[in-house]
Amino acid sequence: MSASDVMELTRAALLLLIAVAGPLLIASLITGVVIGLLQALTQVQEMTLTFVPKLLVLGMVLLMTLPMMGQAMGSFTQLMRDRIVAG
Repeated sequence: MSASDVMELTRAALLLLIAVAGPLLIASLITGVVIGLLQALTQVQEMTLTFVPKLLVLGMVLLMTLPMMGQAMGSFTQLMRDRIVAG
């Protein structure tokens, strides 16, 4: 395996990581900012007020992006399998 092959696989793995974790992280960030803003405006400092909405939003985002995540992970697994068989 040459250095260019290693760089290509590393790039593919990092893109997979962004594709799988990106939507969840962005949804969590947006939800946290909105809830934090609401808490600052209303001066309600309840710990569960940040936890429950984030959990619900992350569950919905996970259900919506699960097919895309599965397809991305499947294609990366296929790429790795092809590299192992050909190598």
